[in-house]
Amino acid sequence: MPDPLRPADLLALDRAHVWHPYGPMPGRQEPLVVESASGVRLRLAEPAHGHRELVDGMSSWWSAVHGYNHPVLNEAARGQLDRMSHVMFGGLTHEPAVRLATRLVEITPEPLRHVFLADSGSVSVEVAVKMCLQYWRSAGRPGKHRLLTWRGGYHGDTWQPMSVCDPEGGMHELWSGSLPRQIFADAPPDGFDAEPDEAYARHLRELIAAHAEDLAAVIVEPVVQGAGGMRFHSPAYLRVLREACDANDVLLVFDEIATGFGRTGRLFAAGHAGVSPDVMCVGKALTGGYMTLAATLCTSRVAEGISSGDVPVLAHGPTFMGNPLASAVACASVDLLLAQDWEREVKRIGTALRQGLAEASGIPGVRDVRVLGAIGVVQLDHEVDMAAATRAAVREGVWLRPFRDLVYTMPPYVTGDDDVARICRAVCAAAKES
Repeated sequence: MPDPLRPADLLALDRAHVWHPYGPMPGRQEPLVVESASGVRLRLAEPAHGHRELVDGMSSWWSAVHGYNHPVLNEAARGQLDRMSHVMFGGLTHEPAVRLATRLVEITPEPLRHVFLADSGSVSVEVAVKMCLQYWRSAGRPGKHRLLTWRGGYHGDTWQPMSVCDPEGGMHELWSGSLPRQIFADAPPDGFDAEPDEAYARHLRELIAAHAEDLAAVIVEPVVQGAGGMRFHSPAYLRVLREACDANDVLLVFDEIATGFGRTGRLFAAGHAGVSPDVMCVGKALTGGYMTLAATLCTSRVAEGISSGDVPVLAHGPTFMGNPLASAVACASVDLLLAQDWEREVKRIGTALRQGLAEASGIPGVRDVRVLGAIGVVQLDHEVDMAAATRAAVREGVWLRPFRDLVYTMPPYVTGDDDVARICRAVCAAAKES
């Protein structure tokens, strides 16, 4: 291995060559250099505001649910690496991918039976859209080619997913004149525990019925709208969507990339409503944050519909589809999650977040404080000062990544009570500095 770069040299090269997500080139804010990670802590190459280690309040964008450097996941990666790191999935198969697909079918809602492995969450949504559009083409109904979603959503940064992100005020508004024109319902009313609004339910039913002839599918994030605003809604609206889709011959897609694998208090957010979609996307926590992998699951109706069409194949084939290394780690991650009382841990974290974030309600400029599962959100009545909020969190020894008007946390499930309390102090400090 080459000698490690000095932090100053690394940052100079980073600024010259590395384009970071959602940022300009070159960047305007200097990133912190992480040299290692273990448990729930990120170890920095140099101290920042007196801290060499930071508690990760973000689970690396909601994926590292088991924390870092976990011995079970490390062993799964090493063991698979000794056998093979990759082999093409066209015409070949292998045990890790088969085991993973079988496991996903076992734990996701019936009647999801078939699994297409993808590179990332956004690509899994692309695949889901392609499945729905091709299903209707195979059925001789190519006019059913549009998608319906509700405002406030986020489904990824590739082309079709961008088209079902909120076109007004969302991060993809720039592309509104070029993206496919989809159908948008009003955002669902706030409140996981709120009584369902019958007027809003009627709005959903009427919109789906009005566009049934050209509508291929409805796609939503169930229960929690993530990067579009960290908003929680009643599970009852998922039941409304299921009933309206069935009544109007429209497919239903749930994007569980952020909500899957226990984050909301159920293994999948669809479980809060007791309904199943025709297509489901999972990702992020699938590998415990070790590497990129996602999956698109569908029912036999969808798979058989595509396979009986004039073009009887799903023409999508990522080079690294079914990567054995990622699949092996994903199998280990899912098994690790299910072998423990993850529901108790998520509930414990949720209780600690409610207690620790209660004081945020009294901070000037705070509009709302909400918690669901292992998700804690402080919403401001103004845009976050990203640099100031980040500094405030780091001074508390915590890594957070606020955005828009939100300071929020999604800690790993292994985060102890003392560290959850520290995260809450950091969220409150960040809110005060914004």
